[in-house]
Amino acid sequence: MPTSQEQPRRRQSRGERRIAQLLEAAATVFTSTGYTAASTNAIAREAGVSPGTLYQFFPNKEAIAIELGGRLVAEYQAAYGEALAPVDPAIPLEMVVNAIVDQFIDFNCRRPVFFALMHGPDVPGRIAEEHDVLHKTVIDRIQGLLSPFLTDLPAEEITRVAQVCMAVYMAGLELILAREGADREAYVQELKNVLLRYLDPLVGDRLGGTPEQGP
Repeated sequence: MPTSQEQPRRRQSRGERRIAQLLEAAATVFTSTGYTAASTNAIAREAGVSPGTLYQFFPNKEAIAIELGGRLVAEYQAAYGEALAPVDPAIPLEMVVNAIVDQFIDFNCRRPVFFALMHGPDVPGRIAEEHDVLHKTVIDRIQGLLSPFLTDLPAEEITRVAQVCMAVYMAGLELILAREGADREAYVQELKNVLLRYLDPLVGDRLGGTPEQGP
């Protein structure tokens, strides 16, 4: 027979599995309908449980979104930590851009709910605040990545370059997530091309690119 210590552990394990099941169902619903149109009934139906079971773990839709958002932020932090690691100046600019874009796109394609939840019009305030902090952190990381190769530019201009890169990426990401297969791959390549053509004359041979030639 299970000991008195094993029983609580088993209940806890079942509870964790149920929470994970509900969060994955919520991710599907938020992605397909958006946060505003989603309901706890739709999430419970997607998870294959009764609304009563859902309410045992989450009091409302906002609580589900906040828990899911926190986990997504942690996953995203791990992704950008790897993608925006310091770069060897000998690596060509095209390889750097390709690697960074590929890792960020891979995360967002695997977890489309991140874009749907973090950039929706009516997400809970706590999620919006977390996203604002996350966005600033990513900008800072991009700025730190570029700074050693843009030594002629003042800090505020490097910040501007980082912000433009992020804005271009976000605009491209929305187009990319709306497509699949070869069409999606083509849009990914277009995004890489835009970023490369923007950065190349700024960075030049300091990141393996080719500086613009004078007349």
